[in-house]
Amino acid sequence: MNRAVCTEAILAAKQRKGLTLQGLADKIGRHVVWTTAAIMGQATMDASEAELLGELLDLGPEVVEALQQIPTKGSLAGAVPVDPLLYRLHEITQVYGTTIKAVVHEMFGDGIMSAIDFEIDIRRVADPKGDRVQITYNGKFLPYRKW
Repeated sequence: MNRAVCTEAILAAKQRKGLTLQGLADKIGRHVVWTTAAIMGQATMDASEAELLGELLDLGPEVVEALQQIPTKGSLAGAVPVDPLLYRLHEITQVYGTTIKAVVHEMFGDGIMSAIDFEIDIRRVADPKGDRVQITYNGKFLPYRKW
């Protein structure tokens, strides 16, 4: 089973059972963003995590096996996403990317933020003018080395 079919099976079972991504993450013992990345085919579950998810959703061994395969990361087909939420995230990078780069380099020096040693957190923040989305990126700084 390929990862796309695996994702479809998991999402259908999740909906059928009336479960949430947060609920699945809590039962697996991982952060909701990491768990969702694994469900969406962007992270690799170990055997115990995959088996537990399979049990929770009454899915077969082919799903459990697919969840343990190392995926090809990067799920967006085109250069500019067309989904409105994904487009806005892309737009944020387009508008503020050079600013973020300049501030990171001034604070840390010449290097990058790791996407491997990395965490994301997403929070809902109540606001009288309308609830806000708070996304926190937390990645290890990796300086470029000289040789």
